[in-house]
Amino acid sequence: MGGWGDVIVVVDVIAREAMLFAAIGFLIGGLDDLAVDAVYLWHRGARRLSRNTALPTLGEYPVAANPGRLVVFVAAWDESAVIGAMLRTALARFDHPDYRLYVGCYPNDPATVQAVGAVAERDARVRLVIGGNSGPTTKADCLNTVWRALLRDEAADGWRAKAVVLHDAEDLVHPGELRVFDALIGPHCVVQLPVLPLIDQRARLVSGHYADEFAESHGKTLIVRQVLRAGLPLAGVGCAIERACLERIAAARGGTPFDAASLTEDYELGLQIAALGGTGVFARVAECNGGPLVAVRAYFPSKLETAVRQKTRWMIGIALAGWDRIGWSRWRDWRDHWMRMRDRRAPLAVVVLTAAYCAAALWLVSVALHLATGEAIAPLAEPLALLLSINASLFLWRLAVRATFTGRVYGKRQAAWSIVRLFVGNLIAIAAAQRALVRYIAMLRGSPPRWDKTAHVFPDDVVRDTC
Repeated sequence: MGGWGDVIVVVDVIAREAMLFAAIGFLIGGLDDLAVDAVYLWHRGARRLSRNTALPTLGEYPVAANPGRLVVFVAAWDESAVIGAMLRTALARFDHPDYRLYVGCYPNDPATVQAVGAVAERDARVRLVIGGNSGPTTKADCLNTVWRALLRDEAADGWRAKAVVLHDAEDLVHPGELRVFDALIGPHCVVQLPVLPLIDQRARLVSGHYADEFAESHGKTLIVRQVLRAGLPLAGVGCAIERACLERIAAARGGTPFDAASLTEDYELGLQIAALGGTGVFARVAECNGGPLVAVRAYFPSKLETAVRQKTRWMIGIALAGWDRIGWSRWRDWRDHWMRMRDRRAPLAVVVLTAAYCAAALWLVSVALHLATGEAIAPLAEPLALLLSINASLFLWRLAVRATFTGRVYGKRQAAWSIVRLFVGNLIAIAAAQRALVRYIAMLRGSPPRWDKTAHVFPDDVVRDTC
């Protein structure tokens, strides 16, 4: 055999091997996801049997007779476009009698400083904190600057915060979230609310894929982690941490609670609190019976390039550098090992995805060559055909699960869009993995971590949540 025959043989062999590699990878990942689904369904079934299916409502968290003072930390670098609207909206929406907003800024970002200062001049509950270092450093470094300002204020004025709440400069806060935090901090060291991304209708594919991922993650995966009593990673927004707990972490770290060398300080902080024995709770609270959740809402990146940049930071912080930094849990704690393994599987999943797309492209080339030359296409080996059939079933199940969780939050129309957006999310992950690997290698060679943030927008049609 020569000429085109040799080419066909080479293409067929590479396509088959790539397909086999991808199929095995998809099977492992699919069974892993199926196990999480099984735990979630078992939990739901157990609640139904106990007739305890209704979520607690906001009415069960009234303002306490002696509420604790809650301080909200916001780290802001190059956020002049959104920070003023975010602060004014938070001040108008928060339903709690005793809170302060601490906003960390940089001396070389005068536009953001001016925007925060304009709000602080009108409302004493807003505290502008300007650090000594030029930005951008890392978000954790900025939060440490705010922490030191809090300590100074407490010492000077003789009060003490009950908890620190974390938010980002683009967040649309929920009116009742501080009531939930005030009630649950004390029984728990840390509280995380659901995060529900807003969908930009002008970029529903890129913007919407975040909605799909968070709908499933915060509608199922975090619930499973809580059922398994695994460490609860924080989302960095919509979470409250007990003041005393942060103080203990700061004491062990030399005075500051947030690790300035981390790109995902929120994720690591949640796991560290769990490792120290602190209890955490993922609080799913409805505004009323059958009503929407008390949750944080925000626009996530709507452009492909900015989404890739954000996913790059997450991949480095959680799956690459995070592995180096925080390692694994206690060796017998299989539940936490399982969850951390899932957190860190993204780079491997991207390799499998890339192999699958390459195999699909090569298969199309192979079919074209066979048709052009008149050579018969060799049938798939029976084990490979069976493996592909199992994977097809797992994939259809995964599409159904994703659509179900998206539909619960965003409706049937977005549930249908979630099927298309799954492929968009895969392409973003592939691009982010390449960028993450390059940046991670640079960090290993001594490059300092930097706050590679994206531009944000704040909703211009804010409506107060009602039931």
